[in-house]
Amino acid sequence: MADSSPTEAILEATRDLDRWSTERILQAIHAEDRNAWEAVGAVMPQIAEAAEVLVVALGGGGRWFYVGAGTSGRIGALDAAELPPTFGVPRNRVQAVVAGGEAALVRAIEGAEDHPERAIFALQERGLSPGDVVVAISASGTTPFTLSSLEAAHEADARTIGITCNPGSPLAEAAEIAIVPVVGPEVIAGSTRMKGGLAQKMVCNMLSTAVMVRLGHVQGNLMTHMLPASEKLRDRSLRILMEVGGVGREEAEKLLADCEGDLAEATRRVRGRR
Repeated sequence: MADSSPTEAILEATRDLDRWSTERILQAIHAEDRNAWEAVGAVMPQIAEAAEVLVVALGGGGRWFYVGAGTSGRIGALDAAELPPTFGVPRNRVQAVVAGGEAALVRAIEGAEDHPERAIFALQERGLSPGDVVVAISASGTTPFTLSSLEAAHEADARTIGITCNPGSPLAEAAEIAIVPVVGPEVIAGSTRMKGGLAQKMVCNMLSTAVMVRLGHVQGNLMTHMLPASEKLRDRSLRILMEVGGVGREEAEKLLADCEGDLAEATRRVRGRR
């Protein structure tokens, strides 16, 4: 099973995995996951550089496009989906382009990654422009669908960021900023849904959280721009207002009602009283 990509290599330590006890299998997975954490730690400067690019882009009215296939695509889509309710950012500002479309989010659509023209069309259809940023995600760094998004970005003069686990890959070489956590071979050879996916998710979470904080969607460490769309979140909103404004629950309830449930506006008002 020879392959030049570290994501396809065989992990010698787990060659006899199918003969192991459940506990030993779990211990091996847990031990390898630690490598993902260390690999992400080694690329902090690149993550920080990418975050600054995204801050400038979104702060200037641009958009952030995650592009990927399979596990990588779903990781990007998950992060994009969580930002509006968590930080109050409009849904069109951070979008996901996934090989196979929305159907690929709930079931694997094999072969979708082999159609690069579909990524180009999707980005063109969304009006990719110079103020935008394409964040291309591919563990192997060779996925045709994902690579073509960089071509589209270059054509549109948009910025490009690549997230891959393969330092010698086309994605690492083509992206303006390459974030390359080298996690090594997987416990099950080639199964990058494991620590490769873990590293990618860590990077995406770090990027989006840092960007939202820098853009002012967080005060202290409180989600002052979240959307209180459930009872749990409405209760959290009240506690945030009480903490930020130093007011009691009754006053926080009235303030949130006066702002029609808009926590960001309620936070601005309560801070203005101090």
